[in-house]
Amino acid sequence: MLTIAIQAGGASSRMGKDKGLMIFNGLPLVQRLVERTAALADHCVIITNQPNDYRLFPTPKVADVLPGRGALGGLYTALSAANTDFVAVIACDMPFASAALLAYQYHLIQQEDADAVIPRVNGKYEPFHAVYRREPCLTYIKKAIDADQWKAISWIDQVRVREVSTEEVRTFDSHGITFTNVNTPTEFKIAESLDRSLPQ
Repeated sequence: MLTIAIQAGGASSRMGKDKGLMIFNGLPLVQRLVERTAALADHCVIITNQPNDYRLFPTPKVADVLPGRGALGGLYTALSAANTDFVAVIACDMPFASAALLAYQYHLIQQEDADAVIPRVNGKYEPFHAVYRREPCLTYIKKAIDADQWKAISWIDQVRVREVSTEEVRTFDSHGITFTNVNTPTEFKIAESLDRSLPQ
């Protein structure tokens, strides 16, 4: 069974407002991601330190277990909040997150007995479009936090990681947009325009 955890806890400092609640071509970003991944998920949670702002969404909301610990703390919260062995973690500012790619990652983590299945495109890991085996990852993320680590991938050399290559990602993402982040108003508008140009 798989939990989808949508990370909506970032500071959004460059955007100037909560990205998860911004309307992206008619839908709040967080709702867009919930709907895009609904068929894949047995459970879904939204990770946010402002649960009251998300009160109109029926999806359960969870605040950071370890506030102030940045991306790594958010990842720890996402895995802590899950009630399944496997957790797919998605950043709320990735409007083109791919349910098909996540389904492939979910298949890989079970078939290859990995602890984490993380895309690595052009040498860069994408830990917020990844699938994790809850128990071992929680253990090593907590150790990294206790060692005052901050990077979301600072712990992954301690577990069995199955990297998803650029070529594999391309099978599900011919436009090369899955990992597009919208961090500024300009990036948001560009992504909306791109979304409208894609085949529906």
